[in-house]
Amino acid sequence: QVQLVESGGGLVQAGGSLRLACAASGSTFSVVRTAWFRQALGKERELVAAFSRSGISPTYANSVKGRFTISRDNAKNTVYLQMNSLKPEDTAVYYCAAATRSWTDFAYWGKGIQVTVSS
Repeated sequence: QVQLVESGGGLVQAGGSLRLACAASGSTFSVVRTAWFRQALGKERELVAAFSRSGISPTYANSVKGRFTISRDNAKNTVYLQMNSLKPEDTAVYYCAAATRSWTDFAYWGKGIQVTVSS
């Protein structure tokens, strides 16, 4: 089992920045891929950023490339999402997710955290 807890969300003006954190606990050694997803009101959940255990070649949604950066602190078992140049369309609930069996099987999810970008 892997437990994930997000923090760092809130309200920010367009053009501003936020850093989300996802603290992992439990069987973190089994995690092969970690990702941030988001779901805006009335829209489907989408993958925002992800990287494997090695951290090589992270994946980003086209809508956030060049603005968001996924990173981690292994000593703290924490994954971050640095979000810069935020836009109102970035408003959503952001979820941290972890995959253990395959790169696409995200079996563990945090409860989510609200990010609101005002225009």
